[in-house]
Amino acid sequence: MSLSACITSVSGPALLTEERAFLRDMQPWGVILMGRSCVSRDQVVALTQDIKDALGRDALIFIDQEGGRVARLKAPEWPKFPAAGVYGALYEAAPEQAVEACFLGHRLMGAELYDLGIRADCAPCCDLRQTETHDAIGDRAFGYTVDAVTELTEAAYLGLSDAGIVGVVKHMPGQGRATADTHYDLPSVSADVGTLLQDMSVFKALADNVPMGMTCHVIFEAFDPDLPTTISPTVISETIRKRIGFQGLLMTDDLGMEALGGSLATRGAKALAAGCDVLLHCSGFLKDSAEILKEMQEVAEAAGPLSGIALERAQAAEASALEPAPFDRERAWARFGELMSSMEAQA
Repeated sequence: MSLSACITSVSGPALLTEERAFLRDMQPWGVILMGRSCVSRDQVVALTQDIKDALGRDALIFIDQEGGRVARLKAPEWPKFPAAGVYGALYEAAPEQAVEACFLGHRLMGAELYDLGIRADCAPCCDLRQTETHDAIGDRAFGYTVDAVTELTEAAYLGLSDAGIVGVVKHMPGQGRATADTHYDLPSVSADVGTLLQDMSVFKALADNVPMGMTCHVIFEAFDPDLPTTISPTVISETIRKRIGFQGLLMTDDLGMEALGGSLATRGAKALAAGCDVLLHCSGFLKDSAEILKEMQEVAEAAGPLSGIALERAQAAEASALEPAPFDRERAWARFGELMSSMEAQA
């Protein structure tokens, strides 16, 4: 079976007939659920099973569930988890407790995903937070120091992994210094190489142990003054693959963001030519199901077949979605609440 080198979304809480045919015929490697597709527990369980049935395989179902303001699973139907920045603030007062809380929070969040048939999460956000930057990252980052972000992202990733969820570290090589929101504009970062290498050290620390990473639509003038990372052969080969040392599956950030410009097909072709393995497209700006399907088809056609080293990386990512480790959820919730309460009192 030939797979398309892309991850696409669906338009709502249930598969349409046309979407079922698209999944069967185009065979995107993965599918990502947006908020429009997450209404209730039973509904999401049915949807993920329908997606896998349409594909005819146990594909990875992704979601963007970081906690805080980036959460496709909303309260009160699902628990509300803290933003990464909350753990970062607590880390300043009590590092060991903050790391334990971060692990437990992501272990519990991962358990919610696993119950729904979701096996991959576009998290954690490993960007180093800056004092003067756009709030597009903001409290999605775990902190302002390399030590804090490294320890907390490692805890977050391990928590997800123990729950049977494969994390996607983002946004390589580091979006923390971007002064514009890539949903709407193309940021350009003028920091020197030494500064950028420090920002990237978080990704470097994780590189050998994570199977999936995501690019950012940001120009780093010290690496490539003309092209954003997602479509820059230089940044992907020299910085992500060599300087960071990441050899796992590299997916684009959402191709629907306006930072890249041009048609979706053009964006996708440039990203693959630059060295991305898989195209990610969420149709996050659209509500009309026909328009969403049209974009899905355009991206899948641009993606072409998943093959070679990209296919090997995709298979390795699938293989890393292990069964959950033994876990007492009730006790974990109690300990998580205890840690959060005690640390908030210290802060």
